[in-house]
Amino acid sequence: MNHCHLLDIEFAYNGQIQSITPVLLQDERETVLVDCGYPDFTPLLEKALLQNGVTFDSITRLIVTHHDMDHIGSLAELKRKYPQIEIIAHEREVPHIDGTKKSLRLEQAESTFDKLPDEAKPHAEQFIRFLRSMEPVPVDRTVSSGERLPWCGGIDIVHTPGHMPGHISLYLASAKTLIAGDAVVIEQGKLNIANPQYTLDLDEAIGSVQRLLDYDMEQLICYHGGLFSGNAKEALMDLLRQYKP
Repeated sequence: MNHCHLLDIEFAYNGQIQSITPVLLQDERETVLVDCGYPDFTPLLEKALLQNGVTFDSITRLIVTHHDMDHIGSLAELKRKYPQIEIIAHEREVPHIDGTKKSLRLEQAESTFDKLPDEAKPHAEQFIRFLRSMEPVPVDRTVSSGERLPWCGGIDIVHTPGHMPGHISLYLASAKTLIAGDAVVIEQGKLNIANPQYTLDLDEAIGSVQRLLDYDMEQLICYHGGLFSGNAKEALMDLLRQYKP
């Protein structure tokens, strides 16, 4: 039997309570984690896993949707602590995860720094230091668009660029479930583009929302917002109408 568990993790950040939703996929042989939070989130992940009767010792794979720090922050620590875990990412994300190339989010932050008002620069400097502190991690397996991973009833790789060039979403045909990563987020009960002002290519991000409509989904899971309540396809079309009137 295949299982899909949402790991709802709440935490304090910049004086506010925030949340992320990594996803746990299971079948008789494999236990797959999708994304792993900020640095030092291992204890929070371990607690969330235990609530679902799972420990990290049983995790076999970890799929990274993209290399933003809230998705890969704990990756290096987890790989050291649980070396059996196979790290999986899209081929375009790999050099930014393994340190061969600079983080694209860091490039973006550095390139826009001089244009910021003076009052915003201290926070930006802190953000840049944070990004520079991210520890590189070797990727064990690369995936590409349209590939199907043979676990948990089949995990289809859906290339959804825009937020990041190598961003992927995952489609579970057996459960009619789409794991969107940051392709879309839930804000006040509605779907939106994740941080459109920081999206590396907004046109591509809009095209990725359109691509999600190709999939027969009964459930849509967002990393920021969790499980969407309502008709996901209608909500995606409403979102597209905001950007394509």
